[in-house]
Amino acid sequence: MATKKTAPFMLTERITLSSAARVQDTIDIASYVDVGDRQGLLIHNVDYIFQGTDATTDLITALGGTAQVDVQLLDLNRGDLVFANDRALISSGQLQYVASGGFSNSSDMFPDNFGKDPTEGRITVNDTLYVQGISSAVTASEAVNVTVVITASIVTLSQKDFMAIAIQSTAADN
Repeated sequence: MATKKTAPFMLTERITLSSAARVQDTIDIASYVDVGDRQGLLIHNVDYIFQGTDATTDLITALGGTAQVDVQLLDLNRGDLVFANDRALISSGQLQYVASGGFSNSSDMFPDNFGKDPTEGRITVNDTLYVQGISSAVTASEAVNVTVVITASIVTLSQKDFMAIAIQSTAADN
């Protein structure tokens, strides 16, 4: 399906959650995606790192009590958190803190390749990735920082495969 043009490399982006409002940021990948050359970004892995207000603040202080932090990586701007069956969803993670019980986390199945070759990962041909998150509670004057770490490669696709992914992405936008 795809021929790798590069070895795996890492992209990172951090969002800061300071209230119970959804926060979104973008990762510009336009320099990795080229329609003329049928070039896309193959995402091998996505990790989420949860930290407090700064690199030394623990999450218990930042959250203050029982709380849940949700984060998602998408290749279309949906404007809100989405369900797992949304074709734009690449990956998601969740951190839960129960004041009387401690931390737990969960993540969806990765790679979210939804029918593509499971040995490859998720290919996107859009020029922007969207990182969004929300925390159910954050202590006043504190924040929860979530860093998304993406391991990816640049790939060249056949004409048919590139068109299929582009059409699927366009259809997912509806």
